[in-house]
Amino acid sequence: MEETKEKKSTKKVDTWEYKDRNYYLLGTKTPLTYTIMSKHSRRYPCVWFDEKKGYERELRYATNQKSIFVDEQEGSSTLAHIVFDGGHLYVKKEKRNLQEFLAKHPHNGVLFAEFDPVVQAEDQYDYLEMELEAMNIATSMDIDQLEAILRVEIGTSVNELSSKELKRDGLLFAKNNPNLFLDLAQDENVVLRNFAIRATEANIISIADDQRTIKWTTNGRKLMTVPFDENPYSAMAAWFKTDEGLEVYKSIDKKLK
Repeated sequence: MEETKEKKSTKKVDTWEYKDRNYYLLGTKTPLTYTIMSKHSRRYPCVWFDEKKGYERELRYATNQKSIFVDEQEGSSTLAHIVFDGGHLYVKKEKRNLQEFLAKHPHNGVLFAEFDPVVQAEDQYDYLEMELEAMNIATSMDIDQLEAILRVEIGTSVNELSSKELKRDGLLFAKNNPNLFLDLAQDENVVLRNFAIRATEANIISIADDQRTIKWTTNGRKLMTVPFDENPYSAMAAWFKTDEGLEVYKSIDKKLK
């Protein structure tokens, strides 16, 4: 009896999922219309690295071609613009070549991305979690630290806010920009920078016009020299942590009270 060997199928399995897809521009700007490149050029390369073949393949979107690879296209090609309308692009499942082109486009994940409800839900959950954490911290934070953080956001107008207004605006800041709020809340120097600004506004200390010298306003005695190319308030915040700076801090604190 002759032994038969099972032949392995060499037929390529098509795993492409046919479905309508939505794409959106990344970033905060949403122009009325935005056109992305649809073919390769020397100035704007449009290629995709094929790991199986081991080299980059030139891409071109043509409405009359099945393949998006130039080396597989035959005859004349009918090119078309790919336009995002209001930051959004909807592509029906029948336009597989356009969907494949967008999937391999060099700007995918850079200028635009495909909308994925699962990823979107995960991102929203992470953001809500961060927002909740920021608001909880803002709720328990003391007024001096809230003032220091809000000064970064709204500047000297923070001086005109009452305690309740500071708490309210602190919560709103935490809700609307939780990432920045958490960064500032973890910045150990933010309160000291605010202290230095308050001391300057109260005319207890002053900064020379060259932004390099800090001195007592009353007698002009020099307190410290600001390192080159450093913000004077950041420099003072670091200086207040030194033995000499701590004594000056205590003296200023008494005058502010």
